[in-house]
Amino acid sequence: MIELLSDPAVWIGLLTLVVLEIVLGIDNLIFIAILAEKLPPHQRDRARLIGLSLALLMRLGLLSIVSWLVTLTTPLFSLFGQGFSGRDLILLLGGLFLLFKATAELHERIEGVTHAVTGTTAYASFGVVVAQIVVLDAVFSLDAVITAVGMVDHLPVMMAAVIISIAIMLWASKPLTRFVNAHPTVVVLCLSFLLMIGLSLVAEGLGFHIPKGYLYGAIGFSVLIEALNQWARRNELRHEARRPLRERTAESVIRLLGGRTRGEPVPVGAAAADADAPVDEPAFGIEERNMVSGVLSLAERNVRSVMTPRADVSWVDLDDDPEALREQLLDTPHGLFPVCRGSLDQVVGVARAKDLLGQLLRHGRIDEGHGLRAPIYVAESTRVIRLIDTLRGARGQLALVADEHGTLTGVVTPIDVLEAIAGEFPDEDESLEIQQTGPEAWTVAGSADPHLLEQALQTDGLASEDDSYTSVAGLLLDRFGGLPAAEATWVHDGWEFVVTGVDAQRIREVAVRRVPVVPPEA
Repeated sequence: MIELLSDPAVWIGLLTLVVLEIVLGIDNLIFIAILAEKLPPHQRDRARLIGLSLALLMRLGLLSIVSWLVTLTTPLFSLFGQGFSGRDLILLLGGLFLLFKATAELHERIEGVTHAVTGTTAYASFGVVVAQIVVLDAVFSLDAVITAVGMVDHLPVMMAAVIISIAIMLWASKPLTRFVNAHPTVVVLCLSFLLMIGLSLVAEGLGFHIPKGYLYGAIGFSVLIEALNQWARRNELRHEARRPLRERTAESVIRLLGGRTRGEPVPVGAAAADADAPVDEPAFGIEERNMVSGVLSLAERNVRSVMTPRADVSWVDLDDDPEALREQLLDTPHGLFPVCRGSLDQVVGVARAKDLLGQLLRHGRIDEGHGLRAPIYVAESTRVIRLIDTLRGARGQLALVADEHGTLTGVVTPIDVLEAIAGEFPDEDESLEIQQTGPEAWTVAGSADPHLLEQALQTDGLASEDDSYTSVAGLLLDRFGGLPAAEATWVHDGWEFVVTGVDAQRIREVAVRRVPVVPPEA
């Protein structure tokens, strides 16, 4: 023994053998970790400890009869001219077991098989898992022991190397298990390694020698690729974490409802290509997804994007003839009016149509000192969420919208907020601003809301991210860089926008249709 401790070659052999035993035992440890996950959480540590302890005892036992293991290379019988020894049979059976077990595990994970029954997780029996671990220990131990026998001539050195390697693996079992569970792709990669090792054992058992360097080279290359993949995934998650939590949550909700999030490509032509394939009906209808999307986007929108613009506001001028006012009130379906003197910028108050008609019938004129409500002003940059609180306290009154200079730019009512969520609710004197005229063809008013058009077309990228425009006309003015000519076209996300109505001041109407998909030539 003293001679062994003083021999540098023995120490070098011990160190080398420890490294090899750890390398050869990693697959054993990984499979033990995978099997232990089939047990209840409170039994997993015990299974790992028992599994590695059995591996240690089995390897020490095999090393104790090392002289007999050497003779396992003697052929026991021949089949089709191929001699089979005890070592060959053990390697062959062990390799087939590894191929079966790894294939079953891969099938379970790739097919998404779950172990849930009536809401309760179904765990494997402790005895069954331990029995599988014993079989695996026997297979992996034989490979490790044969490696030890081939490298070192002294039995104490072999045993010391096995004990040290098992102790290191026992210490690293829990961190390794946590890492494997946190990275599902690593589990699939490890199971693929086991398939490769099982195939090599079968080949060895049949007399075809596969150099270990090939296996280790393939494993090392795969580990390098997976490390790069994990690094890229970590950077992606880090980049994702920089986005606001609300934005990420909203996109996740839309995706769960079956909608398409911003930046996700449109499967143009997919329907035509898969016409014969069965199509799964989404759990939520388009209208439901649009309403949820409208609710989630409210916090990002300001009053300017939902208000009725100044050009479309109906208002009462106190300087007009009483008969003209009466005709105006009778012909206009609105229930509330800004009451002004001379121009829309000179607001006196806000009144109901029935109150104004009552004054005209009783007094022949509108008395601005009676029956008028004080106007409520909101800034056009106010967020819609805050606007809701203002309208809730307005008791049915509309709010006047003013810009930073105090100029009245429009009016907003609870109906405008509701339209931002559920779509258009046109009055009697109005028509839908977004109308479908055929399959994947639409007629859109220039004043239409880009958010609603995104929902109708099931696309994104139309609404302004910086609130620089709030209508489809504004969108096209921004894209064309000015007022376009009639029949000017713009293509976005598989949709063609054609300006069909334009005058000297504004875009009035746009035709939108799906761009035909030209199938690629064979």
